[in-house]
Amino acid sequence: MKIKIVIVFIICGLSAYAQQEPQYTQYMYNMGLVNPGYMINEPSIIQVGSLYRTQWVGIDGAPKTANLFANIPLSEKIELGVNYLNDNIGGNINLSENVFNINTAYKINIKKDLNLSFGIKMGFDHINFSSLGSNVSGDPLFENTNKTVINVGAGVFLFNDNYYVGLSSPNLIPSDLNVNSGVLYKDKPHAFLIGGYVFDINSALKLKPSTVVKYVTGAPLSFDVSANALYLNAFELGISYRYQDAISGLAGVNITPNLRVGYAYDFNTSELNNYNNGSHEFILLYKFDVLGLNKKYSSPRFY
Repeated sequence: MKIKIVIVFIICGLSAYAQQEPQYTQYMYNMGLVNPGYMINEPSIIQVGSLYRTQWVGIDGAPKTANLFANIPLSEKIELGVNYLNDNIGGNINLSENVFNINTAYKINIKKDLNLSFGIKMGFDHINFSSLGSNVSGDPLFENTNKTVINVGAGVFLFNDNYYVGLSSPNLIPSDLNVNSGVLYKDKPHAFLIGGYVFDINSALKLKPSTVVKYVTGAPLSFDVSANALYLNAFELGISYRYQDAISGLAGVNITPNLRVGYAYDFNTSELNNYNNGSHEFILLYKFDVLGLNKKYSSPRFY
């Protein structure tokens, strides 16, 4: 009986976690994940990247997330964003998601150096619950089950070289996963507000304060505030605060003009700090200069 109580507690944790979309400390390097209207707006540049996050290190079964993504310009006005996401929580009793989606963003020029892009997202989310290998795998209460649902999202993104503001809902269709008439997973529509401004302190140093605010019905409002500094368009340091959750440090370096690596560490400020050793996040970005126009972007946009 005690084993079942513990497992039910774990499943409640899985369900509670699944109500929130994965949120990264280094979200600013793949904002297409939260806003389908986001564009890198460099018509000759294809950007590909990968991100890996291991959360709450030291807690068995804590979330682990991997993300592969690409931004692909089709013209001066149209850009595609491609995302694959794998999210896992739990050990032998496991809830996993495999998400694939494509964003299409269309840009209009409002006035000189000011653009507004509209984006839509289409894709699918495969959700799987498994208790294989656990000592309750034969219990009907923990029956293996899975489901595939359609994802549809939309967003708008206003930007120029020095600032951006975006409003989006990356998943407009609610979904859930049931085990024996009990709701194990529930994904509700999320709303995101993002914004940032780049200050050119001098010819070598840029400073960018930014924020992301996340709202979902039935959950507390969540927001991040960050400040990142970029030196010589190559070396980056930053600090971030997530409301009632964590303080984070970020670091990144452009190894070459086209290759960037980054790392972030989250230190919990909530009671979870007593049970884990923080969260680690790694990111890798590479830009392909398809048309050989790299010199045009010698001072790249800092977001």
